[in-house]
Formats: sequence, structure tokens, C-alpha cells
Amino acid sequence: MKLNRNYLFIAISSLALVCVLIIQVKWILQTARNKEDLFDEKAGIVLARATEELVADSIVFRNLEASGTQNEFHKIDSILRKYMNYYNFHVAYSFEINRPLPTIAYQMKADSPDPADTVPMACYAQSLDEIKSKNDWELKLNFPNRDQYMRSEMKAPFITSVVLILIVLVLFWRTTLSLMAEKRIAEHTTDFLNNMTHEFKTPLTNISLAGNRMMKEPSQQADKIKHYSGIILGENEKLRMQVEQVLGMTALERGEIPLLKAEVDMHELILDALKYIGIQVENREGFVKMELNAEHHRVLGDRTHLANVISNLVDNAIKYSSEAPEILVQTSNSGGSLLISVADHGIGIDKEYQKKVFDTFFRVPTGNVHDVKGFGIGLAYVKKIAELHGGTIALESEKGSGSSFTILLPYVEG
Repeated sequence: MKLNRNYLFIAISSLALVCVLIIQVKWILQTARNKEDLFDEKAGIVLARATEELVADSIVFRNLEASGTQNEFHKIDSILRKYMNYYNFHVAYSFEINRPLPTIAYQMKADSPDPADTVPMACYAQSLDEIKSKNDWELKLNFPNRDQYMRSEMKAPFITSVVLILIVLVLFWRTTLSLMAEKRIAEHTTDFLNNMTHEFKTPLTNISLAGNRMMKEPSQQADKIKHYSGIILGENEKLRMQVEQVLGMTALERGEIPLLKAEVDMHELILDALKYIGIQVENREGFVKMELNAEHHRVLGDRTHLANVISNLVDNAIKYSSEAPEILVQTSNSGGSLLISVADHGIGIDKEYQKKVFDTFFRVPTGNVHDVKGFGIGLAYVKKIAELHGGTIALESEKGSGSSFTILLPYVEG
């Protein structure tokens, strides 16, 4: 139901966004039409006012009819320019006076009084028939750059609209991604809490059972006492590792735990880390084989976190071995790096999941993996620690044939 509600929310939001975009586009088109109507209205008003003033001055027409000198055309242009400025209509124009003689045309720009050749584009005409004897006269006002003027007028609202649309789209996309991410985190958190309950419950139960048996067994049965003590120590180590994983991963992601780096002998650290985990392997009748062949095996790092890394990898190898675990821990040198490899013959990992296993809370959803409890933070923790030490981690795995994790760390010579 929650999944359906999320998708319903996204669908409704998408529909609303599409409606807003359609309205925005219509608004831009309507604004363009309004600009065109305003242009036509201003042109008509300028032409009408200029015509009224020309009709009132019959001397201009007598001079035009007699000689057609440029002085009269400059006078007509000055009248048009006056009204163009009055109505804040700054655009290049030309005008024509049509009369029984051949048409004489001049182009007069708003910012230049010099005549030029006419470019016939947008044309606005006004008849001068109020002079009854001159009813064949006509004043035409042309705007050769009308389209360019309209584009310049629409530039600001168009760019603003496009920017706002892009911002809304980006924010909507980010919001949708955040919603889906929050949903995944909520699901992972639920699984994490369920798994944590089981993970903590099992070692505590085993410790309690082993302790009770020790209390009931006669003190002279040293072998059984040793066996139960080994169970307690092993389960206690497992519980400690689980607590370290939860607390350590959270603190590392927040940057709250500084690494206390010092020179660490990784061969010695590996032997110490496997001391208690070896009990788990023995209980499952398996073995851990070590080939510590690296000549340079000292690194600059935090001993505690590096020990947890080794323990995590070996613990994973134990958990994901369907039969008696067979684990190989190797070290070698390559260039200026120390390579630490932990390999098993367990159930392996499908290729489609191999890049995701290092993501926090991710657990492989197929096969026998569901039979193994875990937090889904072990490998994420391992990767984080390796990166903080200037190293990397790589995975090689084949379904049904096992997995091999290799950590590369820069070593310290000496």
C-alpha cells in the first residue's frame, strides 16, 4: 500500500507539473500576442496622430505637390519622430507619401534623421482624405525590423520562463529521487533492525547456555570446561564485532572517529584477528589456511579498524560457506602495495550484485543468502576503512564456486 501511495504521489505530481508547463507555454504565447497587439496599437496611434497634424498643415502638401523637396519629408519625419518618442516607441521605421505622382519613399530610423532606402516589411497606412481635394494621398508607416524588435521584447520573459521551468524540473526530479531514496532507507532500516535482533540474540543465547553447562559440569572435566569456554569466547568475539560494525560504520560516515594511525605489522595482526574466529571454523569442521608471503607487510594504519576488516572478511567467508568452510588468507606485494586476499569456496555472488555488495545495508536477495543473518554493513565498513587508509578493495566471485576479496594497502618500507 505504501508503495502504491508513493507511485500515486509521483503520478499526481507529474501530472500537475505537466499542467503547469502547459500553462507556462500558453502564457508565453499569449504574452507574445499581447506584445504584437501593443505594437500594432502604438503604430496605429502614432500614424493617426501624425496624420491629424499633417492634415492641419496644408502648406506641406502644396510644397510636396509643387516640388517634393526633402524639407517637407524631413518635416513629416520630425512629426513621426515626435510621436514615436512620446509613446516610447523606439524602433526603426520608414514612411511613404502616395500621391498621383510616382511614390517617393524614405526610411527614417528612430535614432538617425538621415534618409535611406526603404525595406518594405510591416506596413501601416493612413488615408489623408480629410483634405477633400487630396483624397488620393496616403501616409504609410513601415517597420523593417518589426520581428527583431518583437524578439527583443520577448527575450526577457522567455528566458525567465525557461529558467523557471528548468528549476522546477530539476527540483521535481531531485524531490522524486529523494522520496525513493528515503523509501529504500526505510525498508533497509526495518530489515536492519530485524537482522540486528537475531544477530544479537544468537550469541547471547549461546553464551548463556555455555555458562549454565559450565556451572553444572564437575570441575574435573577440564575438556568440557575448555570447550564451553571456547564457545563463550567465540560468541563474545562475534558479539563484539557486531557492535563494532554498527557503531563504527555510523561514526565513520559522520566523520566522528579519527583514525589512530601507527605502523602495524599486518602478519601479526592477521594472526591475532584469526585467533578467536578460528573457533567458529573448528565448530563447523573447517579450516583456515594462511600463506603470508609478503616481504613488506607493515602499513601505516589504525590497528583496531584493520583487525575488524580482516575479521569481517573471514566471518563472511564462514557464514557464506554452505559446507565446512575452507578459507585461504594470503599476502603478497605488488609495486608499493601490500595485497591481502581472503578467499573461500562458498556459495559465491552473482555478477549483477557484485558492485552492490559494498553498499550500506545491501544484502544479496537470492539463493541461500537469506538463510544467513547479517546487517548488510560489513563490506561497506571494510571498503570505507580501506579507502581511509589510501587503499582499495576488489571482489572476484563466481556463483557456486566461492569468492575472493583482495585489499590493497600502501606498505611502509623498513
